[in-house]
Amino acid sequence: MKFRVERDVLADAVTWTARSLPTRPPVPVLAGVRIEADAAGTLQLSSFDYEVSARSSVAADVAEPGVVLVSGKLLAEISRSLPDKPVELALEGTKVQVTCGASRFTLLTMPVEDYPALPAMPPAQGVVDGDAFTHAVGQVTVAASRDDTLPLLTAVRMELEGEKLTLLATDRYRLALRELIWRPSSPEVSAVSLVRAKTLTDAARTLGASGEVTVALSDSGGVDLIGFEAGGRQTTSLLVDGDYPPVRRLFPDESPIHAVVECQGLIDATKRVSLVAERNTPVRLSFSEGQVVLNAGQGDDAQASEALEATLVGEDISVAFNPQYLLDGLGAIDTPYVRLAFTHPTKPVEFTGQPEAAGDDVRDYRYLLVPIRFAG
Repeated sequence: MKFRVERDVLADAVTWTARSLPTRPPVPVLAGVRIEADAAGTLQLSSFDYEVSARSSVAADVAEPGVVLVSGKLLAEISRSLPDKPVELALEGTKVQVTCGASRFTLLTMPVEDYPALPAMPPAQGVVDGDAFTHAVGQVTVAASRDDTLPLLTAVRMELEGEKLTLLATDRYRLALRELIWRPSSPEVSAVSLVRAKTLTDAARTLGASGEVTVALSDSGGVDLIGFEAGGRQTTSLLVDGDYPPVRRLFPDESPIHAVVECQGLIDATKRVSLVAERNTPVRLSFSEGQVVLNAGQGDDAQASEALEATLVGEDISVAFNPQYLLDGLGAIDTPYVRLAFTHPTKPVEFTGQPEAAGDDVRDYRYLLVPIRFAG
């Protein structure tokens, strides 16, 4: 095998393909990136850890077709450090020679025959705008659990129903739901899958900038594999198995009290008053006509308070939140104002965006946050 390729092209392809390689692979070959050069001038790099696979195809000047398996992390580090000149890779016996200008590296190869076969890309179910998809995934994954002892809640529930794609995540303390329009391959598309939040975030972040992202799902028996494709790159992942809790019903049908606050102002005020909040200490929000007062700290501890202008419809109400969970929800709102809808001081509060101080809220993104009980 022997080929020549531009340094930036190789570095981008290797770095992307090797990004999810395990630090401590169960078998050594899983730390490798498989490189296949064909006579048509295409270079395909691939990686697989039995859960997540990645493929990247780029153009190259192929002198001798062939296949080789080398350490992915090492090749990524080398390719990023090379001078800005064409790179030549050549297989010589059991070693790969990497030459770029005056730089020369020799890499050991791994046995290609021991490398597992990558799963085939599942059938495409539709296409979604990359920027919109990346933004939606970011809004929802803030609510996914980081606790690996509850694998079901580390996943995002993805619902495909006709022209609507819905993402939903919860860690039991908050719940995020985002709906967006996409282009299904068939108007009758209907599927539900549980995708690891980490996998979904990685796919959206690395593929979203390519314009449009193709979403693919297995359609044989139960849905067990999801794939994303864009810009000559493909990634697949095993889905999380299990029944996601019926959390949609937690959203209230009606809310007798709601308040509207300028979103960035509330974010800034929350950051300031939470400086005195000790670990697991809430920030209290007290709403009355025309204002909301934020308080943190109590007793002999440091204390802080700040008042903001707010519109309140209904009775005065006070709630307390984990400040980071509050900031996560507010940061996902992409309108100038946020509406907080209340049913009771101890019941979950629904956050939605609102374009103007007066008017209707936008309900394509909804964030539900459980208050913290506090004395008084």
